[in-house]
Amino acid sequence: MNGLMIQATSSNSGKSFIATGLCRLFKNMGINICPFKSQNMSNNSFVTQNGLEISTAQAIQAMAAKLIPQVFMNPIILKPRHQTSSEIILNGRVFAHTTKNYRDFAMSHGINAIKNSLSHISQNFEAVIIEGAGSPAEINLNAHEIVNMRISKLADVPVILVSDVDRGGSLASVAGTLELLGSDRKRVKGIIYNKFRGDINLFKDAVKWTENYTGIKVLGVLPFIDNINLSPEDSMNIISHENHNHNHINIGILKFPGISNFNDFDPFFNETDINLFYVDENISIKKFHDIDALILPGTKNTFAAMKWLIDSGLDIMIKNFKGFIFGICGGLQIMGREIIDNYHQENDTFTKINGLSIFPFTTRFNNQQKIARQINTSQISGYEIHYGTTNYDYDDKFMPLFMIDNKPEGMTDNQKISCTYIHGIFNNNNFRANWLNKIRKKIYGTHKINAYTANIDVFDEIAESIKKYIDVNYLVNLLFHHEDTMPQL
Repeated sequence: MNGLMIQATSSNSGKSFIATGLCRLFKNMGINICPFKSQNMSNNSFVTQNGLEISTAQAIQAMAAKLIPQVFMNPIILKPRHQTSSEIILNGRVFAHTTKNYRDFAMSHGINAIKNSLSHISQNFEAVIIEGAGSPAEINLNAHEIVNMRISKLADVPVILVSDVDRGGSLASVAGTLELLGSDRKRVKGIIYNKFRGDINLFKDAVKWTENYTGIKVLGVLPFIDNINLSPEDSMNIISHENHNHNHINIGILKFPGISNFNDFDPFFNETDINLFYVDENISIKKFHDIDALILPGTKNTFAAMKWLIDSGLDIMIKNFKGFIFGICGGLQIMGREIIDNYHQENDTFTKINGLSIFPFTTRFNNQQKIARQINTSQISGYEIHYGTTNYDYDDKFMPLFMIDNKPEGMTDNQKISCTYIHGIFNNNNFRANWLNKIRKKIYGTHKINAYTANIDVFDEIAESIKKYIDVNYLVNLLFHHEDTMPQL
């Protein structure tokens, strides 16, 4: 295939960031490019137009390539449920609720799905940008891995190795990774140093040493870019975005065990008066009381999240909270009276657990299929992705938050306390503006405050950064394997 594979010396080195930028860069050059990642471990997922799940990272890369996200771009997702178990999503649908026999799955159903996806891409696109996972030097996993060098060999594409300068030890990481790759080392055709802070000229000696020691070209050194936000796939890498201006809104997001779809909150990053931070059991009482709005996000394990609230005492603090509250998906379920799981569909321990009783409803897991669908109305857009059915008890105080296809969805108390199953709800500028302005009015006493409503396309910014600091001519040559097919920059 025509294409490149982006691998890295470690997780969080910037593979997704660079793959996303390359998708936009090559698309802008007129190349019909497609993103691909064979297997993604993440609780951040996106629902396609036909109701199938793919990783949010590949959905973002599809958008960068100006494509509609489709399941062949990411045929396998592992969604962690516990420390030792993950739900397996195959070709967009739930295949199994456990990874107990994952090696057998990987080398049968998994590899077949990957081959079919690559075949489809090969027949319908000029080239592919493939993202690896973690590090290709995990030699203990080589026999059954289906996300790094095995995929490079299946697609027969060259590898670009990325190393994170910011975390330190990047030269040793490059040298060590190449050493452990064995015969696969020959597939690495370029190196990118990422997240460099300061004067790049000071890294010239490192570049020279790398090329002399490895015999592999360093394609460039990308600077650390802190004003472009692409959501991380791993909740271990999520960070607060705190704004300490005098006039700001404090929004706290509960950092549930198994927190999912935390990209729901990316739109807040562009609001100039938002102080956004994550709340765990270590939060001080003072900081909790300073919160103006509390968000209960999605979670892969609603029961574990509710038990965490009870064990930490955060449940009592939330029940006594006087500010604005908003729940999404699993956060919605937690805000009800009870969560019932007689079939152990969502967890292996409980059949029932009490919720926060903020709203008068009950959620039941009835061993039904996962609900996955896009939402597109004249008012809002987003997507649902969840197990469980919620029976709302509406009254004069608690009303539906939305009407979707003439059916009530979610619940609200005049938007001071609200919940919905719809992920991506805050991407809707009008909805976000109205919600934030209610909070602003309470804090500032101001009636007319406009929320940030511009849609920033960051993909071109990333592409321009790659174009500025990376040898793009060399990349294009690698993409098509030979000089005579190389488009003009």
